[in-house]
Amino acid sequence: MKWTAEAEGALRKVPFFVRKRVRARVEKEAADENKQTVSLSEVQATQARYLSAMKSEVKGYQLDTCFGPGGCPHRANPADRLMERIDSLLKKENLLGFLREQVGDDLKFHHEFRVTLAECPNACSQPQIKDVGILGACVPQITKAACSACGACEKICKENAVFLRPQRGAPGISARRCVGCGSCIPVCPTGTLVESRRGFRVQVGGKLGRHPALAIELPGIYREDETIDIVTACIRFYKAHGRHGERFAQILQRTGLQKLIDSSERLGAMMAIKGKIQGH
Repeated sequence: MKWTAEAEGALRKVPFFVRKRVRARVEKEAADENKQTVSLSEVQATQARYLSAMKSEVKGYQLDTCFGPGGCPHRANPADRLMERIDSLLKKENLLGFLREQVGDDLKFHHEFRVTLAECPNACSQPQIKDVGILGACVPQITKAACSACGACEKICKENAVFLRPQRGAPGISARRCVGCGSCIPVCPTGTLVESRRGFRVQVGGKLGRHPALAIELPGIYREDETIDIVTACIRFYKAHGRHGERFAQILQRTGLQKLIDSSERLGAMMAIKGKIQGH
C-alpha cells in the first residue's frame, strides 16, 4: 500500500519496537475502509486507538527476526526452525502471566521480554540491545588444499580476520577477529577454505532507555539445542529474579552475570567448555 511522505514521517516517530505492529495495523484499517493510500490522518487515528489499547496488545514477550529467507543474501546460518522453537518456548513460559503479577494492570510494551534473531553478523534486528540476541554464524577452517594466493578471501573479509600467507601455501584466520559470517568460504576457488561448523552466537542483557547497555556475548558458537538451553536459562533467571517488570539487563547488573551461569547446570557446563566471557 502507498504511503504519503507525511504518513511515513509520522510512522518514524513511533518507537521502533512497535513500529511494525503500527504499520500493519494502519494498513489493515485503511484497507478495511477501501483506501489505496495511507495519509497522515490514518496514521494518527490508528496510533491513537493502538496506544489507548496497549494493555490488550501486550503478550509478555517480543520475538523479532531479520529478513531471513525473505531476501537477505548474507545468511550465515538459517534460523527458521530455531525461531519456531523459541516462540513455542516463550509461549510455554507464560511471561504475560508473570508480568501481570509483577506489574499489575499497567503493562506496557517495554515490559516485555525481548529475543531477537539475526541470521548473520550484520544484525539487522539489533540483538545487541535486546534481552537475548542470537546471531547466525558459519565458521571457516583451512584445509590441505593448496592456496592459489588469489586474495579473494582477504578482500571480502570486512574484519581483516583472513590474511594471505604465501610462504605457507595457505591463508591464516584470526579467531579473535572472525565473526563467523562465512563470506570467505564461497569465494575460495581452491577449496582451501571450507565450512567448519554452523551455529549461533548468543548475547545477553542489552537494552535501550535511560541507561542503555550493549549485550554481553557468551563465548563460542552454539548448536540449536544449546541455544534453546541458553534462552531457557535466561527466561527462568528473569522470572526468578525480576522485580516490578525490570529489564533483564537490570537484573544482570544487579546480580552479576556469573549468577545467571551458576543458576543452570547446563549453562554452567557450556561456559566451562566454551571459555571465559570477555571482561568477566
